[in-house]
Amino acid sequence: MARSAYLGPEECNCLAVRQAARHITQFYDQFLTPSGLRTTQFSILAKLRRLGPMTINALAAEMVMDRTTLGRNILPLERDGLVAVEQGSRDRRSKELRVTEAGEACFRAGVKGWVQAQRQFEKAFGAERTADMRALLHAVVATNLDTKPVSFVE
Repeated sequence: MARSAYLGPEECNCLAVRQAARHITQFYDQFLTPSGLRTTQFSILAKLRRLGPMTINALAAEMVMDRTTLGRNILPLERDGLVAVEQGSRDRRSKELRVTEAGEACFRAGVKGWVQAQRQFEKAFGAERTADMRALLHAVVATNLDTKPVSFVE
């Protein structure tokens, strides 16, 4: 098989992206620690603040997250009173998430660390490379990847 036709596991796109994501997440978590938030929790609060109350399914789609994973991340936010789960405004059978006043205050505290992390990341990685990286990652998320496995013929 030609080299270009087969890349070994060490050249796995998924692994490279996941390693980079973990590396960056650990970096941001250090800056968010004083607020009591983790990076994912900060992102959840940011989305809810920007987009307003929404169902867990809608938020999962916005976050490009599995619904059950998002649910596990929401539990501590709800337990700590940062997010409220309420009856849906459009469909009374559904549940909507919204940021509470305590969540707003916690988010504002987290913004300070997040801004520091953004600045330090950009300083270390370079402003242009950082902007290019974000654009590329947004393009990846917007790409329609066929989820059907490709059959290989030898």
